[in-house]
Amino acid sequence: MTRPVTVGVDGSPESTAAAAWAGREAVRRDLPLRIVHAWQWQPYDIALAADRDTQAEWAQEAVRAVERTVAERHPGLTVSTQALEGSPVDSLVAAAEEAELLVLGSRGHGAFVGFLVGSVGQQVIAESVRPLVLVRSDDRAESEAGGREIVVGQHGEPEDSAAALRFAFETAAARGATVRAVRAWSLPPVFAYSPGSMRLLDEAGGLEPYEKKALAEALRPWEERFPDVPVTQHVEMGSAAQVLLSVAGRAQLAVVGRRASRLAVGSRVGSVAHALVHHAPCPVAVVPPA
Repeated sequence: MTRPVTVGVDGSPESTAAAAWAGREAVRRDLPLRIVHAWQWQPYDIALAADRDTQAEWAQEAVRAVERTVAERHPGLTVSTQALEGSPVDSLVAAAEEAELLVLGSRGHGAFVGFLVGSVGQQVIAESVRPLVLVRSDDRAESEAGGREIVVGQHGEPEDSAAALRFAFETAAARGATVRAVRAWSLPPVFAYSPGSMRLLDEAGGLEPYEKKALAEALRPWEERFPDVPVTQHVEMGSAAQVLLSVAGRAQLAVVGRRASRLAVGSRVGSVAHALVHHAPCPVAVVPPA
């Protein structure tokens, strides 16, 4: 079964940009596009002052309006629409399960807007089983050309970042772009050393050569699978969030793996993903573990 690129819309400038991004990505990946709008009837909402049927019609028109715009830009693209009644979190997480990736609008530099208000956004990111791409209102198609890179973070053992690397290489292959794989490192506390780790560091010639070797090993299977994708290996001392943000300015997309934990109330997304979603100047893809 072919899974679509799915975009959530809510009428905001951010979701408009997300729909445009999703349309372009669907064309590149030769996939259908699905436009969804999640809504809940609020019988006591004085501001809406409409019955359920009227609100349902508003929701349907919201997705139809976006469909018309996308169809004008991409006449050959297969587009479907759906207004989803229910919890925004549950609706979007369910939509992601049926998608190749989910695309949503994000304000960045602070709170999410539209679907992603407060804990709602964190829960969608934390619970989505597919890659989730966040797009700002100022995103333009021009930023996807001109040699701009796909930046992806790599950490730990090869399997720890396998899903993020796969998504980055697949996206770069579809766009004819370069992948910049970033591995950040810092000096561990003395008590973190063990005889085994000391031996590995000694064999590698020190901390930085060890990190470079680890990045090269993590990239090897993806370079073999995507031989036509140019790769830049970037190893730098510093926090992962700071290093990734320092190179995101020249990226057309930043890709980061997800480290999410369930809390007693809601969900929390890892600090690196949180930093990129809020501060990266380009769209950000948050990829769940494989």
